[in-house]
Amino acid sequence: MSEKTLVHYEEKDGVAIITLDDPPANTYTHEMMKQLDAAIIQARFSDGVSVIVLTGEGEKFFSAGANIQMLSEVTTEFKYCFCLHANETLSRLEHTPKLTIAALNGHTVGGGLEIAMACDYLIARKDSGKTGLPEVNLGVLPGTGGTQRLSRLVGKSRAIELMVSGETFSFERAEELGIVNRILEASDVEDFQNQVLEFAKSHAPPNKASFAVGHIKRSVQTGSLLPLEQGLALERELQAQLFASEDAKEGLSAYVEKKQPQFKGK
Repeated sequence: MSEKTLVHYEEKDGVAIITLDDPPANTYTHEMMKQLDAAIIQARFSDGVSVIVLTGEGEKFFSAGANIQMLSEVTTEFKYCFCLHANETLSRLEHTPKLTIAALNGHTVGGGLEIAMACDYLIARKDSGKTGLPEVNLGVLPGTGGTQRLSRLVGKSRAIELMVSGETFSFERAEELGIVNRILEASDVEDFQNQVLEFAKSHAPPNKASFAVGHIKRSVQTGSLLPLEQGLALERELQAQLFASEDAKEGLSAYVEKKQPQFKGK
């Protein structure tokens, strides 16, 4: 019997679109996480991809997090390995040297928000749902990176407050807190996805030097975990690689010649 497709992968105009698809709430099982892992690796290795967009199928949910029915049926040992693999998958997403965008098409709660926070940009559809980390209401903690990524986004005290209360809140509140980058008004989910795709394409060649974008991401993601002097050393090494790139030559010469650069991502 063939495995059910829970994650769809598509490449379009330099953008990899990865869609979580397990109705009604796009909750993730180990099977979905394995497929997401494979899609991330596919996008990472694809020369035709400069930006990765991660979204959910339908209008109601980006993802409601881990499948609680599944968790209630498996062993403690399986739960541990499940969380470990999910952490590894999101770390791969976070460290892939390409811009990643979470397109929040609907409710994004629990592990759904944890997946989204592993992306570089979080863009939400206005009035489409709520977000938050309510795991405390189940007697557990946000175990797919939530305690670590949320505290880095909003600060330790506010993160503890949000997780201990278990509250869910609007995308507007999430934007105020610095969790969501922007909110888009859209007539429907298709309009929202098209707007996100156009935004993603604006960060791909020839519009943007995607090689530089990837190095900026690597410098921030890795450098933020290092002492300042080591972070600066990493920054210099990545800058040296960029100075040797075709895009840097194009960008510098275009600036001197007062013309629009045409980047190749090389």
